[in-house]
Amino acid sequence: MGCAHGKCCGHRPRSSDSDSREFQEASQFSVHGKHILTERSIECVPVPSRNFRLEYSVLTQRGYYPDSPDKENEDSFCIRTQVQGNPNLHFFGVFDGHGLFGAQCSNFVGDRLVDILANDPRLLDDPVNAYSSAFVRTNHELLDSEIDDTMSGTTAITVLVVGDKLLVANVGDSRAVIALKVGDRVLAENLSSDQTPFRRDEYERVKLCGARVLSQDQLDGLKDPDIQTWGDEESGGSDPPRLWVQNGRYPGTAFTRSVGDSTAGRIGVIADPEVSTVQLTPDHLFFVVASDGVFEFLSSQAVVDMVASYPDPRDACAAIAGESYKQWLAHENRTDDITIIIVHVKDLRNAGANAARTASLRTGGGSSNSSFTTASEMYRSMRSEISVFETYQRTISNNRSHAIVVPSPLRSPQS
Repeated sequence: MGCAHGKCCGHRPRSSDSDSREFQEASQFSVHGKHILTERSIECVPVPSRNFRLEYSVLTQRGYYPDSPDKENEDSFCIRTQVQGNPNLHFFGVFDGHGLFGAQCSNFVGDRLVDILANDPRLLDDPVNAYSSAFVRTNHELLDSEIDDTMSGTTAITVLVVGDKLLVANVGDSRAVIALKVGDRVLAENLSSDQTPFRRDEYERVKLCGARVLSQDQLDGLKDPDIQTWGDEESGGSDPPRLWVQNGRYPGTAFTRSVGDSTAGRIGVIADPEVSTVQLTPDHLFFVVASDGVFEFLSSQAVVDMVASYPDPRDACAAIAGESYKQWLAHENRTDDITIIIVHVKDLRNAGANAARTASLRTGGGSSNSSFTTASEMYRSMRSEISVFETYQRTISNNRSHAIVVPSPLRSPQS
């Protein structure tokens, strides 16, 4: 969910730095009434401290906006391997812009966040606070930049691979999900929690900051504004609760945290991320980082099921984008921009627990440092391995289809 004045997300992909690869936006064109998402490469990066590797692919797709056919993709993403020159630190992020200058905001944040993080000497010893500080500083820099973020901004969902641990930092309503093998099933576990007024804690926080929380129908007088319950995101998704200033019809954000959005910032929309950690085990198969264009109509489990059914992440990216488009067009006359990163965890052999232990570490909490005592020792040990590490990269080409064909947004889903 974006702002009430137009859901804006997407952007042409960019190269994160010399250690990451540049991906081009998925080409889209109609062939005999079909919408084609072209294939792309698989990238591979090793994690030598734990002797496993990550294989990943990414796809970004501009939305279909019949009233704005030239509207640009305002999503952006950043993939940076070997953060701080460390072969065991790898960054994956998706940034979902919104508002008139959403593309500029998502690009700015995608560029600056990882740079600030990479230049923070505390990253190995105090990763949670370093992560939180990077978000806050990026927000301040955006507010001070030439970009007009009065009614524009971006959400951000990021995953930092630190050896065999994941640090997940989220601002907004995009999402990260991990797949866990349990017996003969593959289960989805959310690595982030959508920050929207559906969450009671977020609702109460923004109310204390002066926000009015109303759905569009309530704002228009069609429903009772005193009824401050909207069900859940599945049942209330078509007319979600939004944030409004007192005695005004703006900004109308359906999220409670973002980077930018200076007007919404006055009523409680903040850039402080929620940070969580997860210990990878051999039962973790892959994780997904995606904009809410994917999760608007697809559940986390549905996305994990689709990834699990495709051995090649390129095909999984295209299939999920295609199904997302189909679902959007079944419910509305437009689609959202869609960006999805799929990262497979390969050859991880980790003696010990068979299930993840996820610790939610809210920023501002007093106990976050103690949760990372063991992790900090592990991070420091990684430094000695950098000098003996030699980067390698390989592109995998399996027997697979050359493209996945999905319904064209220029035609109805049933045609």
